[in-house]
Amino acid sequence: MFLHTLITTLLLLLPRQALSQTTLTNPVIWQDHPDLDVFRIGHTFYYSSSTFAYSPGAPLLRSFDLANWEAVTHSVPYLNFSPANAYNLTSGSRAYVKGIWASTLRYRPSTDTFYWLGCIDGSKTHIWTSPGGNARQNGGEVPPQAWNWSPRPVISNCYYDAGLFFDDNDDSQVYVVYGNTQIRMAQLVVDQNGDLKEVRNQVVYTSGDMTLEGARLYKRNGEYYVWVTRPADAQFVLRGKSPWGPFERRVLVDRIGGPLSSAGFAHQGGIVDTEDGRWFYLGFLDAYPGGRIPVAAPLTWGGDGWPIVVRDGGNGWGRTYPLPVNTTRKVNVLGPRVDEFKGGKLGPEWEWNHNPDNGKWSLSDGLVLKTATVTGDLFAARNTLTHRIVGPKSRGTFRIDVGAMRDGDRAGAVLFRDKAAYIGIHKTGNTASIVMVDNLNLVEGSWTTSSTGRVAATGPSVTGEIWLRIQADITPAFGTNTGRQVIFSYSTDGRTFTNLGPAFAMSNSWRYFTGYRYGVFNFATKALGGEVKVKSFAMEMV
Repeated sequence: MFLHTLITTLLLLLPRQALSQTTLTNPVIWQDHPDLDVFRIGHTFYYSSSTFAYSPGAPLLRSFDLANWEAVTHSVPYLNFSPANAYNLTSGSRAYVKGIWASTLRYRPSTDTFYWLGCIDGSKTHIWTSPGGNARQNGGEVPPQAWNWSPRPVISNCYYDAGLFFDDNDDSQVYVVYGNTQIRMAQLVVDQNGDLKEVRNQVVYTSGDMTLEGARLYKRNGEYYVWVTRPADAQFVLRGKSPWGPFERRVLVDRIGGPLSSAGFAHQGGIVDTEDGRWFYLGFLDAYPGGRIPVAAPLTWGGDGWPIVVRDGGNGWGRTYPLPVNTTRKVNVLGPRVDEFKGGKLGPEWEWNHNPDNGKWSLSDGLVLKTATVTGDLFAARNTLTHRIVGPKSRGTFRIDVGAMRDGDRAGAVLFRDKAAYIGIHKTGNTASIVMVDNLNLVEGSWTTSSTGRVAATGPSVTGEIWLRIQADITPAFGTNTGRQVIFSYSTDGRTFTNLGPAFAMSNSWRYFTGYRYGVFNFATKALGGEVKVKSFAMEMV
């Protein structure tokens, strides 16, 4: 058994992209990466998505073939939004389902600068930039150490569900298309400091009583195309000879079938071309309980200049298509992995629930989590670290040293969302007991805590290391009453696991927007001072 575990661990540490791959399989990433914006620099594709109150925010993914993606950085290293106490999860405040919604990211070649824009909480548009990565000279590739994100002056307008566009003929011509139902176009200028300022703004299209949002702007053969979605089931295209219109409108897809059952319809997202001039559409599906997951399809252009999604034999979105790009370049594909928390910083796959207290965690041959909050409510506790779940079925195992916990501390592995459960350790006096806790709930809409949980089962006491495992089935069940099941278990030797507590049924509601995540936490109910060391995390398919 030990040899099998060792071999499995070593295999998980190897690069995971297939050596010979000829097809793209949907979903292209079976993880929660919604509200995507996609673009290309040279031979490199980039993909940005929303994260709400998780921090760092706006993850940036990279691919060389549109089928295999890796996480490389976050465009928003910390949530510098107001009110600060809400995003820091302090003073009784919180920012669940606020923060980074559909945002946008593009690269300006003339200054070698990436620009991220996002309207926060319906008020101002925040901007972050990362210059100096030499992306243009290196086929779009940026070395990990070259990402250098910093906040820029905000724009007073809210660019809701925006699409940033630097004109390909002259990237001093900058536009942002945005809005809900009433689609607006803003023209920006880049000042001598590299900051964006609005100089013109007008309505370019009104859809009447039909909601349209998720706007993106593209240019092809001298014409401008605005990508807009009818949430959450149809995609429309607006086409004009100027960014200011007038625009014609056509339906691209409307409640298109496939590629997964019990999931929503492919919509929103954006389009991107390859170096040899072929186009692809990346949208996403409502696939709760796992969240919103991306799907891709080839895009052709009719003789009349309108785009057409390539469908499968059943006139739906295909489960597979030919691989968009054949390349020898490989990525560390999102999915199964082992993290031993070594090195100077967390990997880009990790995000905290709200901004962390950076004085209460560290990396030192493992992840040290000191208690950062005195509370009885996990949803109010700082420094819960989360990781997206890979689907359709996987398990996440945390190896944790609990020897330095103190009386009243609570630590463990959590299946995190607005309806949550965990397996962990409750320290009472000198006794550290294994428990399974369910019924942790937020009120839908206000996102206040309605239940801090109940101890559903108790296991033995422990003194040192413990392996805590969550096995989750996030096969889509959207629009059904089926609660996909989660099993919690523990081990004292890392080999033999014992189930604890009842199976937990996940919620399929879309209103929290993000899907379930694996997470690890440590908080105090009496006084600060305790700590745990997370020695590893392993995520594997089952």
